[in-house]
Amino acid sequence: MTITEDTRLQDATTPAALPADAEELARMRRRRAEKIGQWLLPTLVVLLSLVAWDRIVVINEIPHYILPRPGLVAKTLVEDWPILFDSLLVTLQITMGALAIAVLGGVGLAVLFTQSRWIEMSFFPYAVILQVTPIVSVAPLIFIYVDSKIAGLLICAWIVAFFPILSNTTLGLRSADHNLRDLFNVYGATRWQRLRFLQLPSALPYFLGGLRIAGGLSLIGAVVAEYVAGTGGIGSGLAFRILEAGYRLNIPRMFAALLLIALTGIVIFASLSFLSHMLLRKWHESAIKRET
Repeated sequence: MTITEDTRLQDATTPAALPADAEELARMRRRRAEKIGQWLLPTLVVLLSLVAWDRIVVINEIPHYILPRPGLVAKTLVEDWPILFDSLLVTLQITMGALAIAVLGGVGLAVLFTQSRWIEMSFFPYAVILQVTPIVSVAPLIFIYVDSKIAGLLICAWIVAFFPILSNTTLGLRSADHNLRDLFNVYGATRWQRLRFLQLPSALPYFLGGLRIAGGLSLIGAVVAEYVAGTGGIGSGLAFRILEAGYRLNIPRMFAALLLIALTGIVIFASLSFLSHMLLRKWHESAIKRET
């Protein structure tokens, strides 16, 4: 091959390589921008909202007992932290307890539903009734018939969180691949083996999706139940602190308690999302990262 032919060959191959390198570089920049924007954009929205809130209060001269400034809310959160933190622990106790009971009951009943069609036909309508009945209409009756306040709060929060886990887990257990079901039958697998090695792994993504929903709903159920219970003193949750602050026109404390509830919901959702990612990231399509 002559020098001229070698030069022509390089000229012919170089333009084809350059677009590929440029495309890969653009893809890397786009991924980097998305990662930055994932955190930067929500932060900017929050900051702009706080600035707009503060300016509206100042310009319109709104009294603090109607709408406090963000700085006053933050100051109140720091000053009243001992009171609010104790109430936060009570609300968290009810939320986590109700979620744990909902997981145990929902998964257990879902397994029974998939093992016996008769059990499903007998009990599933009552699960639907619990889901569609507003908890604010049931809670007063619960507190009449249940002597313990904590038990009443747990029942109310459990009712709200129970159905998503039950329905999602039941769907997941029934979504196992039919070809794999036939394979298990061909090899003579028992019902327990089919449940353990096929149905439960197939239901895991569905269960985790229901768990993320139930985590937020258990917090909502706990807060609503505290509103209905309406008792103060030791063992009062954040919902009672909001009611108490409203009666006393201590609106900054009301906003501080509301902020704690919102942050608690965010932490619960983020924690359950992280758990879902860790359990699914190596094998399920919803969590595997792919190059785009």
